[in-house]
Amino acid sequence: MSNLSQIELQNLRHFILSSSIENTKLTAYSNTSVDPQVKQLFTKVSQDSLNTKETLMTFLNN
Repeated sequence: MSNLSQIELQNLRHFILSSSIENTKLTAYSNTSVDPQVKQLFTKVSQDSLNTKETLMTFLNN
């Protein structure tokens, strides 16, 4: 792990958890959407939040 302070590490964990929760909720919204445009929007934003989580996870693995 790079030289992260305890506060930075705590913030990073918070952001990762938030992105994970966001992804879960948006996926559920997408799965229950009837309108194709709304479904597509939720799917896209859900994928974006997953990408953000994965990017943030790389900071823990360094």
